[in-house]
Amino acid sequence: MLDNRNTPNELDEMFPGAKAIIHGLKLSDSHFAKLADRYHELNREIHRMETNIEPVSDETMENERKKRLQVLDEISEIIAKASAQG
Repeated sequence: MLDNRNTPNELDEMFPGAKAIIHGLKLSDSHFAKLADRYHELNREIHRMETNIEPVSDETMENERKKRLQVLDEISEIIAKASAQG
């Protein structure tokens, strides 16, 4: 199992000022919690691909990165709304 400290692009790193908001959303918003889990899964998969633990084609890597970005965009929107609401 990979150590979180060795995997770049974790949500806490992507949104360093929103750690409490992320935690609160994971507890109160099931959709957000599912998105966060999906992001975490994709991020781990991509990290394994990038470090050749699970070698894949460039096309596969690109497709997975696009999926991660789509999930990250939705997460970002939810965090921004939660931040604006205080």
